[in-house]
Amino acid sequence: MRSFRNFRASGRGSRALASIAALVTAALIVTACGGGSGDSSPTQPGGATAAPSLRNLTGDVTADGSSTVFPVSEAAAEEFGKVAPRVRVTVGVSGTGGGFKRFCAGETDISNASRPISATEKDACAKAGVEWVELHVGIDGLVVVINKDNNFVTSLTTAELKKIWEPGSQINNWNQVRPSFPNARLALFGADTESGTFDYFTEVINGKVDASRSDYTASSDDNVLVQGVAGNKFALGYFGFAYYAENKDKIKVLAIDPGDGKPVTPAPATINDGTYKPLSRPLYLYVNRRSLQGKEQVREFVKFYLTKASALVEEVGYVELTVAQYAEQMQKLS
Repeated sequence: MRSFRNFRASGRGSRALASIAALVTAALIVTACGGGSGDSSPTQPGGATAAPSLRNLTGDVTADGSSTVFPVSEAAAEEFGKVAPRVRVTVGVSGTGGGFKRFCAGETDISNASRPISATEKDACAKAGVEWVELHVGIDGLVVVINKDNNFVTSLTTAELKKIWEPGSQINNWNQVRPSFPNARLALFGADTESGTFDYFTEVINGKVDASRSDYTASSDDNVLVQGVAGNKFALGYFGFAYYAENKDKIKVLAIDPGDGKPVTPAPATINDGTYKPLSRPLYLYVNRRSLQGKEQVREFVKFYLTKASALVEEVGYVELTVAQYAEQMQKLS
């Protein structure tokens, strides 16, 4: 399983540390109100000292789904292993759609998702008797990227993106996008149909979920897409902001004009304040309610995840929620 970026507890800003402290306090309040597992020794701030119950905790936690949420969940699993070394947390990366298929079949405890669960997936879960708790863990922006050596384009409009990516598109050369662009063949890279990134991009750009041309290099592994764009001077691709942030030395990001003539470059600030539109989206965990109630290791891992989420989300390049928003998610566990 690939490592996105190792989480470093040291060196965090005072804001992140204050957020974690406030969230741990919220977790204690939830537990005191009867919403926790009855554990009298919760995890200490920063994970420096593990509660005895977590040291002795055993069992498995299985998660799968979004490649976008994957780096956050993987980092949470690594940190949880330091305080609960006898619990095995496995995190798969089969895409949001693939994750929901497993989740609704009762195969996983947690589904990582970069979009809300669909009506079809809700029906599948209902038929299998799977109930869930939806937890919002952060915000991501989708980015449109080009090769590092591309020096003729700095921004695209959403109308131009639709022209390129809509079903049946005949746009194969850059000069078909704008006459001022060179007569060079487009090499397109994007998310596959199992990815929440694909669902979100097609909905906001093409106007309908799953509406997309199919003649492009598709993958649920964003690292494959990064490599593809980095390897072709005339490439164009899209994926989550964090993968761009991790590979700034290999690719360029484009500013996006939503139609008002004011292109906006994706960055944590513009994603969080909503000025980078329409390519920003919430990130979720869906947790099997039966697992929460019947598996202490799942319950403790999810509580731990939420207390660390602010720092982890920021660390891997996404945008964290407010302290109040994370406390609200913690309350859902009760």
